[in-house]
Amino acid sequence: MKPRLLIGSLAVAVSALLFMGNLRAEEVEQHDLTFATLWMQTSVEFQGHALGTYRAAEMMLDRALADRNWTAAPAEQTGDYANKPPAVILDIDETVLDNSAYQVWMLKNGKSFNPKSWGKFVNDVMSTPIAGSLEFSKVAAEKGVKVFYVSNRTGDLEEATRKNLEKYGYPMGGNVDTVILKKERPEWKSSKKGVRRAYIAKDYRVLMIVGDNFGDFVDGYKGSVSERQTLFEDHSDMWGTKWIVLGNPSYGSFSSAPFGHNWKKSSAEKRAAILDSMNGWTPKE
Repeated sequence: MKPRLLIGSLAVAVSALLFMGNLRAEEVEQHDLTFATLWMQTSVEFQGHALGTYRAAEMMLDRALADRNWTAAPAEQTGDYANKPPAVILDIDETVLDNSAYQVWMLKNGKSFNPKSWGKFVNDVMSTPIAGSLEFSKVAAEKGVKVFYVSNRTGDLEEATRKNLEKYGYPMGGNVDTVILKKERPEWKSSKKGVRRAYIAKDYRVLMIVGDNFGDFVDGYKGSVSERQTLFEDHSDMWGTKWIVLGNPSYGSFSSAPFGHNWKKSSAEKRAAILDSMNGWTPKE
């Protein structure tokens, strides 16, 4: 989970919160997470998107299993991997588990992401499955594919994370540790997931990676907007087959790319950089 960024002024977003709890109009402040959170938590459009994404991933599994040269981790999968047992790598937050309740808490209380409050939320074990994720995970496991969960949740949250996954019956890997978290090992201290993908690729052929953030797939996700675009295009053959992405408009590296991922900049500087990064329409006079 990354810090949330104010993305754009949403003056009309106030109406979306008027009937939440006992809030009154005069008590509700503008918050740029409003529509993103509303869409992800309540819309059938998001449910349809997630279900469709995971069902498409299911259809790719047999193709991936049959092709011994198939790997979703080209940067990390080295040597003779054709006969290694198959695996898929899933991100957790907003890929497998829905944490929108935490975002609603931030909205209602004028808060932003904080590791302390986030830790309390995770330990409450109340995240729910993203539509389609449980079914996909079970289908993969039934086909003999090991399901790994690679997340930037920190290692101190592993017990609660496991409880949350087990609560809904996600495959947990048996005697193999399949919950791979940031800082769980000294060499896993970075948010970049390449070293953890390589850890899995040593023993498994990685068939597919599913995530909601560019960093779930490549380590160059903290580049500029144009650099990210180039990196995306360099891997154009991966998307929709080996790399499966879910939409997440509420947070991610996309939101900080316009201001160089420099969180020390003021809110005004961040907002200006974001607006400058977008192409707009200018009406003719």
